Amino acid sequence: MSALQELEKYAIKYATEAVNLDKQGAKSLAVSKYRKAVEVLLKICSLYPNTPKTKIYMEHAESYRRRIEQLKNLPEPESRTEAKIEVSPMKEKPGVKWSDIANLEEAKKAIQESIIFPVKRPDLFPLGWPRGILLFGPPGCGKTLLAAAVANEIDANFYCADAASIMSKWLGESEKNLARIFEEARFSAENGKPSIIFIDEVDSLAKIHSEEVGGEARVRNQFLQEMDSINDKNKNRYVYVIGATNKPWSLDEPFIRRFQKRILIPPPNYHARLEMFKIYAKDLNLASNVNFEELARKTEGYSGSDIKDIFQAVQIKVVREFFSSPKAEDPNAKPRPIRMEDFLEVLEKRKASISAEMLKQYVRWFQEYKAL
Repeated sequence: MSALQELEKYAIKYATEAVNLDKQGAKSLAVSKYRKAVEVLLKICSLYPNTPKTKIYMEHAESYRRRIEQLKNLPEPESRTEAKIEVSPMKEKPGVKWSDIANLEEAKKAIQESIIFPVKRPDLFPLGWPRGILLFGPPGCGKTLLAAAVANEIDANFYCADAASIMSKWLGESEKNLARIFEEARFSAENGKPSIIFIDEVDSLAKIHSEEVGGEARVRNQFLQEMDSINDKNKNRYVYVIGATNKPWSLDEPFIRRFQKRILIPPPNYHARLEMFKIYAKDLNLASNVNFEELARKTEGYSGSDIKDIFQAVQIKVVREFFSSPKAEDPNAKPRPIRMEDFLEVLEKRKASISAEMLKQYVRWFQEYKAL
């Protein structure tokens, strides 16, 4: 795969995730993904200005920018009568449930013990409980979904941030942006509403000290102070930080220590892939010859995002075929059922995004730093 194709792949991935999150009402998560799609598209246009698709890429980037502005200006779903701290529009009510996530039982158990049980029965935790949780693993395996689902499970305010939304070119603004998020979360928790701060690609903020430049060191120190403030055992605030990263080996030791739970989110196993097929297929018209067991065997090493992409691709294939036929003129006509051959054809063109060597690297780091 060429560098251009690799960038196109990431642009499609981020844009697809953004649209899906947008539909679910996960506003700030969608904004984060839209921003990443725009960054990749602009990078393609910069590196490959003569590609025939440059105009299309710029149009998509502009449409995503407009959607970001629309989402940022949408009113909050809940109003509050207390004095409100000025903060970027990051608070939201995720639409993701535990049932939307296939398998990951070990991760769910660790999160229940750290977040859900203490919220329900704090009297059973005289020594306190973990407030920092690190989810790491290959891209597209459910880290973001887990964070959103647990916020829904305990009816918490959900604050989503990443380096793109925190870092600023203005001196001191980046630290203020980070501090505002934690201040708003603490304010919410003190008024009876649990808060979860989800930081995507946390390695961008908590990278190894020797790699820091400029304002990154100040943000890093601010982040450490904020983590210490929520880990104070003398204050039973329901404020949690969930960090997600695809590169845990880039994290500095002080940050690793502050995430008391460090959980590997692996690619889905055979049974999880079967469950995913059932979830994604529930709204599709499938032919009787579609064999989920065979598909589960053929998708070893595929991420959850890969599997969702496969279902989208087969649906698009059937719809494309429908619009190429005279039936498309009939408003009552519908595409044919999706057959097993459609899945097999798509699988020939879409290979797993996770290699065995990549997975070994995560397992090695997990063996050294795991904390369940």
